[in-house]
Amino acid sequence: MTRTLTALYDSYEDAEATVRDLEAAGIPDDDISLVANTAVTRRESVKEGNEAGPGAGAGAGLGAVVGGGAGLLAGLGMMAIPGVGPVVAAGWLVATLVGAAGGAVVGGAAGGLIGAMIGNGVPEEDANVYAEGVRRGGTLITVRVGEDLVTTARRILDEYRPVDARARGEAYRKDGWSRFDENAPVYTEEELERERQLRTSTTV
Repeated sequence: MTRTLTALYDSYEDAEATVRDLEAAGIPDDDISLVANTAVTRRESVKEGNEAGPGAGAGAGLGAVVGGGAGLLAGLGMMAIPGVGPVVAAGWLVATLVGAAGGAVVGGAAGGLIGAMIGNGVPEEDANVYAEGVRRGGTLITVRVGEDLVTTARRILDEYRPVDARARGEAYRKDGWSRFDENAPVYTEEELERERQLRTSTTV
């Protein structure tokens, strides 16, 4: 039986380290996915000149991005998610958002992202928190493993300071949030920086 494990990271560097350790543990790239807000990756791993251009609005397709490292991280591409904006992404979960012809995004990418998580066993409440977390500058990792690798994968995911989804959801709700809204305005870089400082200070 295959299980899906999911984790959200405030630090893209922590997410990168997690992916590398999952690969080192023998989990194939095909069973790992990463979706990251470009506001953090453009400073850390995406090289200058590969950022979203004027045409990278909601509904833009997956484009080539030069990522750091090898394996999954070397295959990062760029797409846009309604309500989130440009993200860098790779892996099996991302494939559910992209059509076979020409890399076109199928329907609403945000709904597809949440739907894919729910369809693979992530509780709906957590899926909404994870999508909102990416919107606010986080990085989402999902990994599919057999029962024999669940303990190993969970240990790796927990090693690099993942967000507590329940606690983060409560923090969002205190500010009036209820669920991810793909029609919400995309966060500006200034808003994302304030969000980062807030989460750093509260460690939620």
